[in-house]
Amino acid sequence: MSEFTTIVTSDKDATNPYLPEIGIIKKVVKETAGIKSFQVVLKDEEKMKRFKFKPGQVAQLSVFGAGESTFAISSSPTRPEYFQFSVMMTGENTSALHELLEGDEIGVRAPLGNWFDYEMMKGKNIVFVGGGIGVAPLRSLILFMLDNRSDYGDLKVIYGARTPNDLCFSLDLKDWQRREDIDLILTVDTDFPGWEGKVGFVPVVLGEEDPSPKNTIAITCGPPIMIKFVLHELERIGFGDKQVITTLERRMKCGIGICGRCNIGYKYICVDGPVFTMEELKELPNEM
Repeated sequence: MSEFTTIVTSDKDATNPYLPEIGIIKKVVKETAGIKSFQVVLKDEEKMKRFKFKPGQVAQLSVFGAGESTFAISSSPTRPEYFQFSVMMTGENTSALHELLEGDEIGVRAPLGNWFDYEMMKGKNIVFVGGGIGVAPLRSLILFMLDNRSDYGDLKVIYGARTPNDLCFSLDLKDWQRREDIDLILTVDTDFPGWEGKVGFVPVVLGEEDPSPKNTIAITCGPPIMIKFVLHELERIGFGDKQVITTLERRMKCGIGICGRCNIGYKYICVDGPVFTMEELKELPNEM
């Protein structure tokens, strides 16, 4: 399912894959103290009309003069008015992104990488397990499935962060809590004044929820240590390697499998990933 898809669709319009398209920031949403979401459109309206992506794919965003970094597309292709990226401020480029305002320009190379196999998941129950900003790629697929609700079975989301103030996408969370066609479980690491949800680390809460692996796919993304223990817990519950999917981010630079910075063995995260089943991961060298 690995495929590099340019944002143009004909030889006439073909561009250098290293050369970013110009994006315009339509809206900036402050998710937490250190995370902002950017709703973006392409400056070229015709290219924006043709822009297509799939849940799980990523993009390279650049602030001119600062640098370029990889981010998951956190919006759904079913909502084509814009595409969204959620950025945690951690370094030079992300700090520069956080300084941008609505109407500012950024460089965009997208979509890149593979995607969640939502066709294979039709008719199945889905358990999403996310932590912190790791819920961003999951959000794309959750929204996609909600917009195609009849294609999927039960949807359960287990999402946690250190404190309530670190939970992203508050408007989505409120909507999912109200809906009857999705089960949202929120947790924070320790007791917090006024918090009425669960308290405990995400893998522990996953074990308490004990979702049935029958006809179910589990998808997880979050901090590496969380993913490690979530995978252990899913195995204990009885999920097989083909039923468990995660996403990886590893030193991506060029985004098209040329520079070799993101390889694990013979796989390149930017082209063969970032989405992998547990079965695929177990075939790779232990280089994580």
